[in-house]
Amino acid sequence: MKEITPIQVWQNGEVVEAKILNAYAVSVTLDQSASFYYGLLTESKQTVAQGNLIMDTETYDQWELDSFAWDWIASQLNLTILGEWVDPVIEVEEEVTEVAEEEVEAEVVEKAK
Repeated sequence: MKEITPIQVWQNGEVVEAKILNAYAVSVTLDQSASFYYGLLTESKQTVAQGNLIMDTETYDQWELDSFAWDWIASQLNLTILGEWVDPVIEVEEEVTEVAEEEVEAEVVEKAK
């Protein structure tokens, strides 16, 4: 999956923002062509648009690296790839109060009896 410049997509009567391009080869006919599935996803990975693209023989002949296919798919959809998609890390801060510590200590003492 690739991070893309966010675009607005109309879905079910509302505008949603796609930030991820997902794609994979569905069918490859060696030395001839390839077809790709693509999906545009929100940050929470909900698919908001999808479809298929067919790479013709002339373009297929230029395809040597996966980056070429990604760039070709993005160009067909008028998207700009920013880089690899990395799931955001959610940091959770735990705050332990003295009261909570005392309650735990009291519970441990009570169970030990």
